[in-house]
Amino acid sequence: MKTSSLTSSKVKWRGREAFVLANDLVRLVTLAGGGHIAEFQFREQSGLPAINPLWVPPWRTIEPYRFNPRLHAKRYGPPATGKLLSGITGHNLCLDFFGAPSDDEARHGLSIHGEAPVLRWRKAGASATHQECRVKLSVRLPVAQLRFEREIKLCRGESVAYVRETVVNERKADHFFHWTQHVTLGPALLDPRASSVWVPASKAKTFPHGYEGKELLDSSRDFIWPHAPSASGKTVDLTRPFIQRGRGFVVTTLLETKRELGYVAALNRKANLLFGYCFRRADFPWVAIWEENRARTYAPWNGRCQARGIEFGSTPFPLTRREAFAQGPLFGVPHFSVVPARSSQTVDYISFLVLVPEDFGHLRDVRLTDSEILLHYQDGHGPVRLRASALGRMSVGEKKGRDA
Repeated sequence: MKTSSLTSSKVKWRGREAFVLANDLVRLVTLAGGGHIAEFQFREQSGLPAINPLWVPPWRTIEPYRFNPRLHAKRYGPPATGKLLSGITGHNLCLDFFGAPSDDEARHGLSIHGEAPVLRWRKAGASATHQECRVKLSVRLPVAQLRFEREIKLCRGESVAYVRETVVNERKADHFFHWTQHVTLGPALLDPRASSVWVPASKAKTFPHGYEGKELLDSSRDFIWPHAPSASGKTVDLTRPFIQRGRGFVVTTLLETKRELGYVAALNRKANLLFGYCFRRADFPWVAIWEENRARTYAPWNGRCQARGIEFGSTPFPLTRREAFAQGPLFGVPHFSVVPARSSQTVDYISFLVLVPEDFGHLRDVRLTDSEILLHYQDGHGPVRLRASALGRMSVGEKKGRDA
């Protein structure tokens, strides 16, 4: 559908089924295969930096629901990981678990990060008016017995994407699960000499299982974000991406518990382009940080990939479900979401792009009003104001439930 410069339509993205939303400033592409958000960037005709901050793998992807081990395992890896990697890009939803399947789950066809990112999502609605455009996609997870919907909306003259997600429990029993937005940034945005990544966190911990023998950081260590203990005994500033080639890491950070609003953000100082997300901390109290810097030399990575994940969710680490639940709370904070029997849970969050002043320096805080995103930076300067007219209609500050 198309009305003036606001568009909601079906397209092909690198040979894959996709849906595009566009207004006069930005363009967003989301895929039917796995529901991945593949692009969110300023349009070239806007005159602003047309950089897609989201990671696009260096390998050719396919629809993940068409993954066949006999045909595709050599190219993408064994089914437990290859099914996801065959179709992954950009912003990937992890549902209903965050991490690898157990051996038993893998034997029954489950792959890393759950069913949602490897199934075919269906269009449940789309519209474009003079003021806004939107698309709604849905998917059913047959093993978890969950239904999931995601609606994305753009408004005229704004560089903000409004996202509403709903999980519906089809069973007559409460369901404990993981709900993580696996947002991955690529080198188009991240420059080791000119980029920073920010999370409003202090307590943090390194991954308990290293990084396949190529870990940048010491394992299972508490630290104060962003200064992490390296494997060599030094300290690494994790706000800087891609510090050491041939290494990778995973850490988790706990968002400051006094905050109501959580956020993640990254800045490219060469383009003065800031990209970020805002969400309710009570919905997603954890941000896992993952970095691959040409460390993995096997297929499909082949030593070519640079990616930084800023993964906000309800659980701290990408572990097997058994290990995650056995560990219990971290820093005294729960590590899962719950959807009651035959009920649903809905969350809202936003993503944004903004051109910032050359002296922007360090992001100190993000605040929301009913119609603006306020980006506070170094002392003595007023905030950067970004129009976001639909915030008053979003429940970024409230979580809603209803009977299914």
